[in-house]
Amino acid sequence: MTLVVTRDVEDRYRGFLSSVMLELAPGVYTGPRLSRAVRERVWRVLSEWHGELRRGSIIMTWRDVNAPGHQSILTLGEPRRTLADLDGVLLVRREI
Repeated sequence: MTLVVTRDVEDRYRGFLSSVMLELAPGVYTGPRLSRAVRERVWRVLSEWHGELRRGSIIMTWRDVNAPGHQSILTLGEPRRTLADLDGVLLVRREI
């Protein structure tokens, strides 16, 4: 399962993400069976657009058995977030 959450971004993101994922709520997109290749292409497009437009924030998360809590996360915009495993408890760390 891949999940993307957008906040304060241009409409072009909504159109693009809706073409490959289901929009469950405004700015919340899910793809139950996105392959790694598709997920990486989606992230590449989002990263390029965000690099040009520099507005809002985007978070993508997916199941990853090699990551803390078996979940990976990518972020664009502020504040940056990472996942941390603290004695078996999965936490989201906001980087300032």
